[in-house]
Amino acid sequence: MFTPIQFLLAALAAIGAGAVNALAGGGTLITFPMLVALGVPAVAANVTNTVALCPGYLGGTLAQRNDLRGQKSRLWLILPAGIVGGVLGGFLLLNTGEKLFRTLVPWLILLASVLLAIQNPVRAWLMRRMGADHSGTGLERWSWLPVGAASIYGGYFGAGLSVIVLSALGLTVHDTLTRLNALKQAVAFAVNVAAAVFFVFSGQVVWPMALVMAVGALLGGTLGGKLAGRVHPSTLRWVVVTIGVVISIVYFVRG
Repeated sequence: MFTPIQFLLAALAAIGAGAVNALAGGGTLITFPMLVALGVPAVAANVTNTVALCPGYLGGTLAQRNDLRGQKSRLWLILPAGIVGGVLGGFLLLNTGEKLFRTLVPWLILLASVLLAIQNPVRAWLMRRMGADHSGTGLERWSWLPVGAASIYGGYFGAGLSVIVLSALGLTVHDTLTRLNALKQAVAFAVNVAAAVFFVFSGQVVWPMALVMAVGALLGGTLGGKLAGRVHPSTLRWVVVTIGVVISIVYFVRG
């Protein structure tokens, strides 16, 4: 049973995560460690976090729906891979075991922090690639393969998924970065929904926390949207990266 203070801390973390996801990404690096700190076992914390933050991805996808126009064939190609990957990642998580997952947690948090840190270089590389003469557009029909592989990671842990998916799309699909961003957002939404639906039937969701955090994430997402013009995403991203690295070091030290 959780105390009102614990619910408040979880809600505040979710509000922060919702705002961070709306502005820069990486909200999981705030909410997952908070749940663990509040006494939720690592696997259950990851499962609960995925379910709680899932609604926030819908808003991001709807916000970019205009950029998805004319990409129906691509969506039919990559979204099934995202859904299957999300469920497979969720299945792997539930079968990892608490002890092994706790061992992997600091590495996963560190990996997510690195992925978040390289987001700008990845975007710059993609812009150069999109601006250059592009041959071999036949690769697009294979885009489901790297997207599916990235989605397995997304279903397993999730933080940093957007950077991996954007890179995978940039390697196989030739289009503007804006339209690739919209595809990436749709894939992230599909992966998280698929994993969340799978987790709902796992018995691992801590529902009181999930519901409180879902409301907090929605509020945070709204707040993040309003602050979009006032807070520099790059600055916020490095704050989150720093938090993630510090948390990973703490987990490494604690063993």
